[in-house]
Amino acid sequence: MTNKSKLKNVNIDEYFKAPKDQVVKRDSVFIMFEQVIEATPRNEGKPSQEIYLEGEQLKSVARFVGGVRDEGILTLLEDCTGFHKLVHSIGVVIKTGNDNAGKINFVLQNYGKTKKYETGTLLRIDCPTDGTEMILKLEDYEWSFDDDVLGKFAFEFDRPGALATASVKFYLHDSYKVPNIPLEPPVAFGSKGYQAMIRKSLLSEGNNQRLKAAIEKAERGEDVTIAYIGGSITQGAGAKPIHTQCYAYQSYLKFREMFGKDEGRNVHFVKAGVGGTPSELGMIRYERDILRNGKVEPDIVIVEFAVNDAGDETKGICYESLCLKILSSENKPAVILLFSVFVDDWNLQDRLSPVGKHYELPMVSVKDAVVEQFRLTKEEGNIITKRQFFYDIYHPTNDGHTIMADCLSYLFSETKKSNRDRDDIKIDISPVIGSCFKDVQLLDRKDNRIAAKINKGSFGETDNDLQMVEMDANAFVTPQFPNNWMHSTTSGNESFKMTINSRSLILVYKDSGNSEFGKAEIFVDGKHLKTADPHEVNWTHCNAVILYHENVCREHQVEIKMASNNEDKYFTILGFGYTL
Repeated sequence: MTNKSKLKNVNIDEYFKAPKDQVVKRDSVFIMFEQVIEATPRNEGKPSQEIYLEGEQLKSVARFVGGVRDEGILTLLEDCTGFHKLVHSIGVVIKTGNDNAGKINFVLQNYGKTKKYETGTLLRIDCPTDGTEMILKLEDYEWSFDDDVLGKFAFEFDRPGALATASVKFYLHDSYKVPNIPLEPPVAFGSKGYQAMIRKSLLSEGNNQRLKAAIEKAERGEDVTIAYIGGSITQGAGAKPIHTQCYAYQSYLKFREMFGKDEGRNVHFVKAGVGGTPSELGMIRYERDILRNGKVEPDIVIVEFAVNDAGDETKGICYESLCLKILSSENKPAVILLFSVFVDDWNLQDRLSPVGKHYELPMVSVKDAVVEQFRLTKEEGNIITKRQFFYDIYHPTNDGHTIMADCLSYLFSETKKSNRDRDDIKIDISPVIGSCFKDVQLLDRKDNRIAAKINKGSFGETDNDLQMVEMDANAFVTPQFPNNWMHSTTSGNESFKMTINSRSLILVYKDSGNSEFGKAEIFVDGKHLKTADPHEVNWTHCNAVILYHENVCREHQVEIKMASNNEDKYFTILGFGYTL
């Protein structure tokens, strides 16, 4: 985050340089304020930072960034008709601090009614990068009659990795009034109040034998690996730069500084966060993304799915299965459960923490640390506001990621000071939710260890336009599930068929916002099971669905074919997860 100490006691409306196109003084709402933006490489187009606004996201941002409480005003943000009724103009401020970032474009994209990503208005405007406010009067632009909702903002850079700060403000028509929101003082990191907040995050120290063993191993100078698996927060979303400011890397650095030898060279880092995915997918990719197919034996694994598992079909069985998969490794790694939080104070801690209690695992709750103090004034003890903690309604800012890292660091330090538990945890006990997927394995185009019989049919191509993720400490991105089977617009209409002996089977397919992707019908043993729709979520990521789960391992026939009238569309089978 930008250091805001110099902004203290400054009127927020006087902070920016005079706009190029001065507007009459109007009430205004910040949608972004001094937010760090980063040029992330894209499969197509320029490196960019994208801010998604559809659904409840724009309204939520107007609440926690802009301080809007008027439900009538918030309702107008739900579609483009209301947006134009409410908003007179948009102010955009970009600051780079140097010339290395190059040219930056501000992009506004409305999603269309006919074709979501194709028929709405798209504006692309070259912006100054010296802090001068650029004013976009809505009446100066031609808008499509097909505009449905304000879909996203984007900031396009000339080169990947460049950083800037950006603010976006909606100036309202004269008849609408909103309160002026004062600037917050900078977060008092290290203060007594801050330390008290961090202490609240320690939900449970759990049985410390495995974590103390890893700490002592590092202190002896032996190689120790700390690994992280989770969703987009673990990937680093909201952190700028994403690979070095994310909570995972920052807490790894703290562990290395606290316990490592030879300047921490014996402490190693593995990060495998994938945005928009639950533990249902995490357990399938654990061997590939954390163990690296047998090349890595982590000593500590932080599991962060508390805000991703709403989509887990099993309501916690996949989460417990993943934890047991990790705990059952021969080298006995420590598992730490990390519970992050969304801007509406929500997570699945109540559902998932019983797993930690059952196996006596250390548990860290970011929710317990920050939510209570969010409601306080500075005089009452507020340390950080939601506007300072959240980059958007889901992901932390750099300050938020720092707090998450400090919460983990506090667990490390408390474990170091504690007496070592005599006995190890017990994992050969009945599960608290369920553990039937503990031994799940990945099957894809490259890895077919059980020799399932596959006839790829018209799904013979390979999809290279995949969800991309920053792994480990890398700034570059890695494609997810590159060994896939894709049906293309010219492939024909022959089914993908697989004969497999398994107790359960999970299909992983690609979700996409591309209108050229179509639906596929899924059959198991000749019976229609479901229709897979790649537009249910509508952005490029990995979707896992359970096809069957039985008590015995037996032969099944799986067929995937394009739905009627979708034969000339794309569909990508990313892989499968199976248990025997």
